[in-house]
Amino acid sequence: MWVGDLMSGTATALSRLPGTRLARALALASVFSVVVIGSLAVSSEGPAWAASTDYPTWADVAAARKSEAATKAKITEIQNYIAALQAEVERTQAESERLGVIYGEADQKFQEAALKADELQSQADAAAALAEQSMNNAGEMVAQMYREGNGDMTTTLFVNASQADDLLYSYGMADKFTETTATIYETAVQDQKSAQALTDQADVAKGIREQLKLEAQAAFEAAQAAAIAAQAAVDAQREYQNQLEAQLAVLIERRQATEADYIKGVQEQISAGAQLGAGQISATGWAKPASGRITSGFGYRANPWGGGGASYHQGTDIGASCGNAIYSAHAGTVVYAGWNGVYGYYIQIDNGDGIQTAYGHILSGGILVNIGQEVPVGMQIAKVGKTGGATGCHLHYGVLINGVVTNPVPFMSSQGITLG
Repeated sequence: MWVGDLMSGTATALSRLPGTRLARALALASVFSVVVIGSLAVSSEGPAWAASTDYPTWADVAAARKSEAATKAKITEIQNYIAALQAEVERTQAESERLGVIYGEADQKFQEAALKADELQSQADAAAALAEQSMNNAGEMVAQMYREGNGDMTTTLFVNASQADDLLYSYGMADKFTETTATIYETAVQDQKSAQALTDQADVAKGIREQLKLEAQAAFEAAQAAAIAAQAAVDAQREYQNQLEAQLAVLIERRQATEADYIKGVQEQISAGAQLGAGQISATGWAKPASGRITSGFGYRANPWGGGGASYHQGTDIGASCGNAIYSAHAGTVVYAGWNGVYGYYIQIDNGDGIQTAYGHILSGGILVNIGQEVPVGMQIAKVGKTGGATGCHLHYGVLINGVVTNPVPFMSSQGITLG
């Protein structure tokens, strides 16, 4: 009788639990069931993954136990496979971190450029409104003066206030300016020039922003692909290493293997399963990402690493002890889970409607979700850490709207959640 058959009901039930590694692991255990209790007999087809020649099967282990030399050779082989799995994890993780640094730097430049472009456009809009008002004031002043003289140019000057200079001189009105009137007119002309200059600067800033946006997106996609590769290596290690270590133990201890050797390792992954527990969820479907006081706010701040200068902080820091739970602030799809430069181990979730949430400085090994995974609101997705440029344990929490960061405090407040 197959042990996998005995487990299939449990595995099927657990596989319905969304987003947990345990569900996937036990479902795999059902599919991969290969050992008869108390013996090394295997099915004629073997496990689903044993078609690969990369990893030894339990039948190989059984055969190796028949001689000392074969046992030693198989021990060495399995140890090499375990080492290779670890090496692949380290290689892909290093590449993920390298590209994550590039992504973090590119995104920082884009966010700063977006902020500058918005500020310049706001200044340009204000200057344009001022210039329009100044020119209208000057036109009204000149019209009033002309009414006192000839009385029939009011409408022309009102309609053509922006061309007041040509009109005044063409009708010989320049000599009627008082010093006050001249000052008003000169101010209006200067306001127009300032507004145009700011508009030109805003246009240039927008061009720079769009170019940096493209570069940041390309860096994100490269880092995302590297993070997926790193996660695949970790998943492969989790999937196969328990089996390999169980086989290794059987060979070293010179004992008969049972299904328990494999299942024990799978069951040890229970603690890695994501947990629900973010507390109260607001009426709009949002939850607090972590508990703790706000230790640093959004926007430009003094360089926290010393050396003077200011840095653009893209979120809100929530003080919490390392290892504390980080929860998904809203339901969505994980679009990034890996290294992000100064923000260390980092998760980004697409929450729909152009909104994304970000979680930084996660504990090394503390990411509990994968790219592409759907997560509900309030699910534990990570553990608080101090990776990257953190000076202490805390969660960096960010909110992006259409790719541009915004202040999380008022945003979350509008969703019925108070940070801090």
